[in-house]
Amino acid sequence: MTTPHDDADFRALMGDVRPLTRGHDRAHPGRRRQGPSEAQLARRESAAGGGEADDILSDDFVDLVPPFDPLDFRRDGIQQGVVDRLRHGGYPVQASLHLLRRPLEECRRSLPVFLRDAVEHDLRSVLIVHGRGREIDSPPNVLRSYLAKWLAAFDEVQAFVSASQADGGLGATWVMLRKSERARAANRERQQKRRG
Repeated sequence: MTTPHDDADFRALMGDVRPLTRGHDRAHPGRRRQGPSEAQLARRESAAGGGEADDILSDDFVDLVPPFDPLDFRRDGIQQGVVDRLRHGGYPVQASLHLLRRPLEECRRSLPVFLRDAVEHDLRSVLIVHGRGREIDSPPNVLRSYLAKWLAAFDEVQAFVSASQADGGLGATWVMLRKSERARAANRERQQKRRG
């Protein structure tokens, strides 16, 4: 609750301060605002043109996954049996990416390239080895937490889970990739041949 005395003190402190007028450039009065700089235009073009996987991976903030909690993610429509089979190594390792002891920025650059190559070569199950620390803020656990955030950002990733002990345990992650259109067409063709 303010008193008349508080109002008088406030007015005395403000003295000759006047509100800003609307429509003027506050930084430089009398100067008209210019268009975007070349650097700003280049950034806009890059953002609009891409949709590149590299651009969607942020290293701003991540909720850290506790070091002894397994990673587990599946998109709608993916059956739990497929995820269980993936977790227990029921699919062959078609490719693997080793990120152990690598800087976070290098991992952020390597992951999209690896996944893009895997999709282009019609690979479905890949293994990412990243390590796991004992402390929640240890570098391997921070990487594991970012990896969980990044993998979920790729439409091609159908599911991912922490590997079984035989495949690296909590220090490795199985990733199931979406079947390419080329692989789907080949699968339909095989099924039609079987039916006669």
